Amino acid sequence: MSKNKNRQYADNRENNSPLNDLDPGMEVDDNVPEAEDQTVQDEQEQMIEGQENTIDKLEKDLADVNAALEKEKKEYLFLMAEFDNFRKRTVKEKADIIKNAGEKVLAGLLPIVDDFERGLEANRNVDDAETVKQGMELIYNKLVKYLEQNGVKAIESTGAEFNPDIHEAIAMVPAPDEESKGKVIDTPTKGYTLNDKVLRHAKVVVAQ
Repeated sequence: MSKNKNRQYADNRENNSPLNDLDPGMEVDDNVPEAEDQTVQDEQEQMIEGQENTIDKLEKDLADVNAALEKEKKEYLFLMAEFDNFRKRTVKEKADIIKNAGEKVLAGLLPIVDDFERGLEANRNVDDAETVKQGMELIYNKLVKYLEQNGVKAIESTGAEFNPDIHEAIAMVPAPDEESKGKVIDTPTKGYTLNDKVLRHAKVVVAQ
C-alpha cells in the first residue's frame, strides 16, 4: 500500500512540472544573447561617433581661435609700427618747432640790434645828452614791447609783499615804518615771467 502511494506522488510531480506546459512543437530561441550583444555594440558605436563629432567640433573651434589670434597679432604689430612712426614724427616735429621758435625770436631781435647800431652811429657826433637819452628810450621801449609780444613780462616787485615764488631776497633792512615790514623796498635786478612762468626771479631788498 505504501509503495503504491509513493509511485502515485512521483507521477503527480512529473505531471505538474512547468516543462509539461510547453508545446512540444515550440522552438527555443537560441539567438537572444546574440541580439543583446548587437544592441550593446550599436550603442558603443553611437557613443564613439558622438565623441568623434565632439572632437571634430573642438578642433574646428581651436582652428578658429588660432586664426583669430593670428589676425589680432598682425593688427597689434601693425599698430605698434604705426605708433612708433607717430612717436618719431612727433619728436621730430617738436624739435623743429623748438628750433624754429628760437630762430623766430632771434630774428625778431635783429631789427632792435639795427636800431642800436644806427643810434650809436648817430650819437658819435652829438653832444646833446637829451637827444641820446631819447634815442635810448625809443630802442628800450621797442625791445620791451617785443618781449611782451613773445610772452615775456617784468615782475612788479617794489612796494609788493615779499613772495619767495617770484622774489629772491638779497638783503634785509630795517623797516622805516610798521606798514613796510615784509615788503620789497628796492629791486636791484628785475625779474621776468614767460607765459606766467618765472623766467628769472627778481632780486630784491626786503624790509623787516
